[in-house]
Amino acid sequence: MYLRAYFFRMAGITAAKAEEMLALFLDAATKVAANQQWTYQGRIYTRANLAEIQSSIEFWDTQCKRLARGGIRVRGVMPL
Repeated sequence: MYLRAYFFRMAGITAAKAEEMLALFLDAATKVAANQQWTYQGRIYTRANLAEIQSSIEFWDTQCKRLARGGIRVRGVMPL
């Protein structure tokens, strides 16, 4: 949750950055699943943090897909 909150405050996430973060968390999941530690921005992730890592993978995967199709879709907007 901490890492996602940081990126929500950013002005814009590029597709390249989203793909980089997805790859980063996929690597983290692989290392943590093999009982290794993973460190990112001074924080140590262990097997106990696997749910948080999985949540981040889902988030960044969604961001990659959203950016690949051109951004957020808006439907049914009524002018004021």
